[in-house]
Amino acid sequence: MRLLVVGAGSTGGYYGGRLAQAGRDVTFLVRPGRAAQLQENGLQIVSPYGDFTCTPKLVTAGQIRGPYDAVILTVKAYSLEAALEDLAPAIGPQTMILPVLNGMRHVEAIRARFGAQTLVGGLCRIPAQLDDAGRVIQMGKFHDLAYGEMDGSTSSRITALDAALKNAGFDAKLTSEIEREMWEKWTLLAALGGICCLMRGTVGEVAAAPGGGDFSAAIVDEVVGAVRAVGKAPSESFVASTREALTKVGSTHTSSMYRDLQKGAAVEADQIVGDLLRRAQQAGIAMPLLSLAYANLCVYQSRRAA
Repeated sequence: MRLLVVGAGSTGGYYGGRLAQAGRDVTFLVRPGRAAQLQENGLQIVSPYGDFTCTPKLVTAGQIRGPYDAVILTVKAYSLEAALEDLAPAIGPQTMILPVLNGMRHVEAIRARFGAQTLVGGLCRIPAQLDDAGRVIQMGKFHDLAYGEMDGSTSSRITALDAALKNAGFDAKLTSEIEREMWEKWTLLAALGGICCLMRGTVGEVAAAPGGGDFSAAIVDEVVGAVRAVGKAPSESFVASTREALTKVGSTHTSSMYRDLQKGAAVEADQIVGDLLRRAQQAGIAMPLLSLAYANLCVYQSRRAA
């Protein structure tokens, strides 16, 4: 199976690098600057499971010649429109697009641009980031990639994709509940991002502050309530574990959006927080705490733009 990984940042670089290391036919679609860096230094991954460097196959926009069997889309959500334009020549009648972006707005965008038949549901869970040298740094031991047909069916194409992704150095999982799991991840990211970015601290620091634990629990409940109304309801076990994890004193856990904010980088505020608020507003649901967090993030984005 010919795989095109769109992006070679912390997510695309890690999963694509592992696939290349396992001998899969992988090509990376990257920007010229990242292409030059990878050509000079190789794709370097620093991991608890062992460091490695590979020489990746690369293309930049305009260099794609014909369709791929599957496209793994790993860019930041705010880069989605440009990425869809760049990868368009890689899409044929049988091509699958497996996105691992945050939120759910990309689902609508992919369906609108290429048709519902191209879309495969997906999500990943990995604590990773690029360092100043462009190396992918895996900061924890979990590296999950889940995928499945959005309608929960077991098709021949998803079975073939599963075979290509399994046994490649990360935890790959075919699931019939991918849409619910995507909404659950969005629930976690919106609540965690709201807590950390508004309070400018780790989960544990917020929980230890006077009233902090109650605040965090209230944000979780607010987000869960909205998702139940506008999306796929999360399981009760997920809700319980999320509330416990996000109110835990001593936890050093933070959201990637908060880490980006601390670096002065672009953040996925509109895709993770703003889009959920928009859907809730359309359903007549008030989300005062998450609205406050979003206003705070918008101020940050305005200052950064200026």
